[in-house]
Amino acid sequence: MNGLLEFDPAVAVVETAGESCSLDNYLSQPDHTMDARIAEARAKLGTDVVLLGHHYQRDEVIRFADYTGDSYKLSKIASQTDSKYMIFCGVHFMAETADVLAKPWQHVILPDLNAGCSMADMAEIGQVEDCWDALERAGLTSEAAGGLIPLTYMNSAAAIKAFCGERGGLVCTSSNARGAFDWAFARAKKILFLPDQHLGRNTAFAMGIPLNEMVVWDPYQINGGVTPDRLKAAKVILWKGHCSVHQRFLPEHVDRVRREEPGMQVVVHPECRWEVCQKADAVGSTERIIEVIEKAPEGSSFAVGTEIHLVNRLARQFAPLGKRVITLDDAGCLCTTMYRISPQHLAWALENLVEGRVVNHIKVDEDVKEWARVALDRMLEIKA
Repeated sequence: MNGLLEFDPAVAVVETAGESCSLDNYLSQPDHTMDARIAEARAKLGTDVVLLGHHYQRDEVIRFADYTGDSYKLSKIASQTDSKYMIFCGVHFMAETADVLAKPWQHVILPDLNAGCSMADMAEIGQVEDCWDALERAGLTSEAAGGLIPLTYMNSAAAIKAFCGERGGLVCTSSNARGAFDWAFARAKKILFLPDQHLGRNTAFAMGIPLNEMVVWDPYQINGGVTPDRLKAAKVILWKGHCSVHQRFLPEHVDRVRREEPGMQVVVHPECRWEVCQKADAVGSTERIIEVIEKAPEGSSFAVGTEIHLVNRLARQFAPLGKRVITLDDAGCLCTTMYRISPQHLAWALENLVEGRVVNHIKVDEDVKEWARVALDRMLEIKA
């Protein structure tokens, strides 16, 4: 597994010298047979290793995590931990971020290199650079025009984060997107927000920016498919990207809940479509969704528009407290790339560490890391 990852040329995957235990030998075993092996390896490694688990991770894996949370919370933990090894049970952009924030002697491990993010893949660095060049030619980036600041969602490659950091911008998560927009508008007249158009649109609209002052930049069309006049009039330029999980929630799903479950509250993630968020009772990050349900009185019921593993986990957690939690879409929206990380992958990574081998080591190039760190440090200074 030496060489460069296809999904991001800024990230190298390396292994220490020596033969690693064959992953195939693990993948042929049932999930439950890994439990004792994971526990034993963790006991041997002690505080040298910390496991970070994103909320969307499957139950069989996240129950071993030392810390669980959304991207923002886990990023802060990654910047503060002193463990030698960070095993990130999430997707590749999260592991990249952990490496950017890590100390020089720390190693970040992604148990399965196929755990990517379709949204992050929708903004390729060459496309973003071409977009910026076009915006420069249109005169939108100059101080005379009021300036333009690029903001990127956490769900983006390290190279995109570095691009924003080098041009005066920062990174945000769904937890602190409003704070990031406030920060940017205090410094410039316009924002380029990527790669999730829905989070950008929902955040801007909640701040009072009308839809007609937002445009969508399509990297596969000439000049983004936007006329010069529309670009000049826009306060927010949204990249044409989305989350394949959250975009599946539709306004008619909310209508069905209103019709069939009177009194049930609809709570959705801001990666959902604007039309869905407008119909919901509350909109917020995964941490915010948990908080809303947690603080609700006994007997409350919720239809939640986010990834199905988190919804099912909340349903079990709050059932003893007399609260009912269901998914907004009966089909159940699964993050298939997050699901790739299994107990077998986790056991494989841990047992290799016990033997002194670092597998699936995520390493961001130093030139990319420098500016990505700037963008992330700015983010960590903003109140969520």
